[in-house]
Amino acid sequence: MATHPLMTVLSVRNLNIDIPTGDGHVHAARDVSFDVEAEELFGIAGESGSGKSVLSQAIMGLLPGAVISGEILFEGRNLLTLSPREMQRLRGNRIAMISQDPLSSLHPFYTIGAQITEAIHTHRKVGKAEALAEAIEILGRVGIHEPEKRVHDYPHQFSGGMRQRVMIAMAIVLRPALLIADEPTTALDVTVQAQIINLLNQMRRELGTAIIMVTHDLELLSSIADHAMVMYAGNRMELGPGEAVLTAPAHPYTLGLLRSSPSHESRGALPSIPGQPPSLLIEQKACAFAPRCPAAMDICRSERPPLRDFADGTRSLCWLENKAAHTATALPAAPGEPEAPTKSSDIVVSVSDVRLTYGGRSLFGKNPGLEVLKGVSLELTRGTTLGIVGESGCGKSTLARIIAGLLPPTSGDVSIEGRSVIDLDRASWVDMRKRVQMVFQDPFGSLNPRRRVGSIIGDPFRIQNVAHGAERKTRVRDLMEIVGLNPEHYNRFPSEFSGGQRQRIGIARALALNPSIIIFDEPVSALDVSIQAQILNLIGRLQRELGLSYLFISHDLAVVRHVSSEIIVMKAGEVVERGDTETLYHQPQHPYTRELLAAADPNYRKSGGEFAAPLSQGVTP
Repeated sequence: MATHPLMTVLSVRNLNIDIPTGDGHVHAARDVSFDVEAEELFGIAGESGSGKSVLSQAIMGLLPGAVISGEILFEGRNLLTLSPREMQRLRGNRIAMISQDPLSSLHPFYTIGAQITEAIHTHRKVGKAEALAEAIEILGRVGIHEPEKRVHDYPHQFSGGMRQRVMIAMAIVLRPALLIADEPTTALDVTVQAQIINLLNQMRRELGTAIIMVTHDLELLSSIADHAMVMYAGNRMELGPGEAVLTAPAHPYTLGLLRSSPSHESRGALPSIPGQPPSLLIEQKACAFAPRCPAAMDICRSERPPLRDFADGTRSLCWLENKAAHTATALPAAPGEPEAPTKSSDIVVSVSDVRLTYGGRSLFGKNPGLEVLKGVSLELTRGTTLGIVGESGCGKSTLARIIAGLLPPTSGDVSIEGRSVIDLDRASWVDMRKRVQMVFQDPFGSLNPRRRVGSIIGDPFRIQNVAHGAERKTRVRDLMEIVGLNPEHYNRFPSEFSGGQRQRIGIARALALNPSIIIFDEPVSALDVSIQAQILNLIGRLQRELGLSYLFISHDLAVVRHVSSEIIVMKAGEVVERGDTETLYHQPQHPYTRELLAAADPNYRKSGGEFAAPLSQGVTP
């Protein structure tokens, strides 16, 4: 595949990073070493707080005040010894970075073209016309249609996938030798994800660029990474060829992450990793993973583990002499298939020919408007989960909000437990709210940061006037215990909880009024795989114990398949296919369904560098 002579672009040696805080020094990285060659895609995986992003920021020189020792050799120069001015010349020119959130990384007041040309002018002396021509050319290369027109548009005029392409264009316009991509495909549709990965691979081949990809998507990483490094609590736990590390791991932590991740074939409860990562304020004298590792021995808790080399090229910081994937005691076997939830023939949600059109009238007369939903119909049976998949903009979340009573449709009917809710007045909807609840994608954004968790979970009781005083507090504590939260944390604020714990708070609030229907809108897309497994297991357990019915919206087809008994596929406001989960996965009838499944397929054609069925049509402008 290589068209450029292979050379080591980046060499990190014995890197230690301490960040001073009011509570003490955070030991963000400890004795980390690795190499990245030209054209290589080097993957870094691990839970939140493992040190992945801090490592990237250290390479970019973006950790002012941090105490850093060791070496970061880039093209033979130690970045830690360069002056701020010298680092500024390298940053964006020879070393570039793609941030996780493209919208917050792009300035809303400036056009796309202005932001790309600013990068060009910062490092090269060229005229405005030449810089604009380069911006147009690079936008075309990253798959933006009609780049000569779109170069003058603003970030809000682009979809999420297109904004990510703009970020890639800004990063590669100066042909850097090293590109750091921090979660570049998180929360993107599988089709857009495939396009972004294919684009990065094309850049590697044509420009010889080395790529460091930071991600929690292990299934994606296993299909594209030449080498992979797994980090935990600032330590490099495992390093080696990507396929070896992510299919036959040596370290129990890597194996735990892989088992926690729902694959396209996984069934039943997921074996999540117990406990929480340690505080980085405390320097670890022994194995940092020992408190959470079922394979831990006495020596693991008292002495720092050695670095072991294996025949397939992997290196593991562990006391186990054999690979964790081949050690029966490394982790408990995956639990068996749980008891199926109680099902019945009752239809709890019936949606009939629902349509929604935005616009249609203006100060200058009538116009056709934008038709968002085009006659959608579906049924949800009691005690089951109906998955809804489709690309961004297909109408999934809009449909969910109509069912939840948060948005009125233009026409059609929605019935909940046999009662039409389209024409309900405000008082009637307050009563209906007891039956239908919603859990949102962003667990932090849906919680008031100024209110204590006990008050947040108790809001439904207060609004519905069904419990007061000590009774309300008791019921809130019971709910916290049901979803796996410590009732003693009743008076804490949302900022004092982890992402997975905040999602549990949202689920507890949704359960407060004993609903029969819960709508989940991308509930696990931003969570680490270990936390994701805990939330999916919780959702499944609550359905079995309480007889709940779920609408589950997600762009992650592996997650949808894992939790759903039936799936509907939406495209451009219409339902294009519906069927039971296994039939739809193995015998898809609609071309669009086959396209989605092909884009999500982890099989990767190494020779061509493309996914099993790349999308040649690009992103719709």
